[in-house]
Amino acid sequence: MIKLIATVESLAQAHAILPYVDCIYFGEETYGLRLPNSFTRDEQKQLIEMAHVQEKQVLIAVNGIMHPEKMAQIPEYLTFLVEQKADQITLGDPGIIYLMRKQPALTLPFVYDGETMVTSARQINFWGRKGAKAAVLAREVPFKEMQTMATTLKIPVEVLVYGATCIHQSKRPLLQNYYRFTKQDEGIDRQQGLFLSEPKKPETHYSIFEDQHGTHIFANHDIALTGELRDLAQASYDTWKLDGIYTPGEAFVEIVKAYDQARKQIEQGEFAEEEAQMLEQIIRAHHPKERTLDQGFFHLEPDAIK
Repeated sequence: MIKLIATVESLAQAHAILPYVDCIYFGEETYGLRLPNSFTRDEQKQLIEMAHVQEKQVLIAVNGIMHPEKMAQIPEYLTFLVEQKADQITLGDPGIIYLMRKQPALTLPFVYDGETMVTSARQINFWGRKGAKAAVLAREVPFKEMQTMATTLKIPVEVLVYGATCIHQSKRPLLQNYYRFTKQDEGIDRQQGLFLSEPKKPETHYSIFEDQHGTHIFANHDIALTGELRDLAQASYDTWKLDGIYTPGEAFVEIVKAYDQARKQIEQGEFAEEEAQMLEQIIRAHHPKERTLDQGFFHLEPDAIK
């Protein structure tokens, strides 16, 4: 069975998305990276209850790099998540694994999310031995390598099938530094819609924003795998993530619905080229017009990646 995981930006959007997914993904900015929204504790409690009423799961983002001041706060947050019966968390900082081992009462099932560092079956299996129930595969791994990895993987692997890809994160406040240097007073958050362009290439569009984790820069194109979905399923990559950080509101709900329909067709052996083209048309109709789409690294030759 193919598992769909989708981000949510509000309680209303979560209510609309839950019938079409197996798991919703959310959290708060203090501990989670690049979320569509930072939810209050009361909102997180409501989201967990909403999902469980519909017999769905929640995956909570705790995947930030936990510097000492945040690591000191982690026990309180894990206590809250345990009390609310959160199903799983994502994490990338081994310090949280160490903390849960030292304090078993804080232990939650976890998905290892080391971003661009998760590129081999050996590494994924290592974190599986450390207790990870699954791992998030780096978006830079091409399908040929994924096929090779699939033969030795011991735990499930999450693959991004739709959404934006972060290509750089720095703890440094790069936007603030730039505005200070140029003597400007401008906003730095995601709602500003800021982006970088390459010299003499005005069509390039590297989205950038800053928050308490630092500065985040995204790839020029967002990912949309459509014709590739059947290949993923056949290779046993059946945990799919949809990230709506740059696709707000009802538009993201419609894209989630389309992927749900696609996975049902694949499971029934009815997903062919015509269905893939229809899925892509739906995605392009609801994807933000200012953002472009491609298949990321999926079709690249492994030797072409530097």
